[in-house]
Amino acid sequence: MPQPNLPSICVFCGSSNGADPAYVQTAKELGQRIAASGLGLVFGGATVGLMGVLADAAIAGGAEVIGVMPEVLMDREIANRGITHFHVVKTMHERKALMYDHADAFIVLPGGYGTLDEFMEIVTWAQLKIHQKPCILLNINGYYDSFLAFLDHAVAQGFIKPENRKLIQVAEDAEAALTIARNHWKTQQSELAHDTKLDQLTR
Repeated sequence: MPQPNLPSICVFCGSSNGADPAYVQTAKELGQRIAASGLGLVFGGATVGLMGVLADAAIAGGAEVIGVMPEVLMDREIANRGITHFHVVKTMHERKALMYDHADAFIVLPGGYGTLDEFMEIVTWAQLKIHQKPCILLNINGYYDSFLAFLDHAVAQGFIKPENRKLIQVAEDAEAALTIARNHWKTQQSELAHDTKLDQLTR
């Protein structure tokens, strides 16, 4: 069960399973480890793809699970009604803002356009110093190798500052991702509480 005052992890991931069975296995393991650590899970609210695998594992382990889904996706992505709290919002941006509000760290699993959109907006907010929550990319079997190479190219071409490139931390497995989050929290305890002064900047 989640313990009082312990953080929640927001996970962005695909609504498909992907081609490599390792994606599903890692999503399941991440959900299990979040629950075993007494942490909460924040995710996109669906039962399909990696989202469903992740949430089912966290629920089975007794974690508090918060799902957030925009109205437009209610028919496309079957809502997971077994979660602790389910929020329906009007827009995609409201979805991201509410997920941000409930999270103390962000982990991205394999996914497509939507996954990258969610994660990169959160990273951009970190670049703008709206928050200091860890942004962790779970690079399963090299799925994000090309993306990371692009970021390095953007640094070399002067579009991303080297210090901002470091905002994205990379892990190879679920436990390594959670370790990065824990280590960050040890040095940034003051950042676990939501700063209401920043509300308007994320909406």
